[in-house]
Amino acid sequence: MDPMARTISQRELRNDSAAVLRDVQGGQTITVTRNGMPVAELRPVGQRRFVPRSTIEAAARHAPRVSLARLRADLDAVVNPSVDD
Repeated sequence: MDPMARTISQRELRNDSAAVLRDVQGGQTITVTRNGMPVAELRPVGQRRFVPRSTIEAAARHAPRVSLARLRADLDAVVNPSVDD
């Protein structure tokens, strides 16, 4: 079992939601139960990271070129063109 995981009841979540969310924000995973049965898991969400446009542009400049004709041929080789949408 994950040492950072714990189980709480629906009532505890309702009565102490601010503290529960602080614990989740701090890295803890919490399983919420209703009548003793697990019904939900609260876990931290990964933080989004800002990537500057210049970084993306530099990566695109150094990426390999894509041949649209080869891409289409590769797709046609694995996709049945007779299948309707």
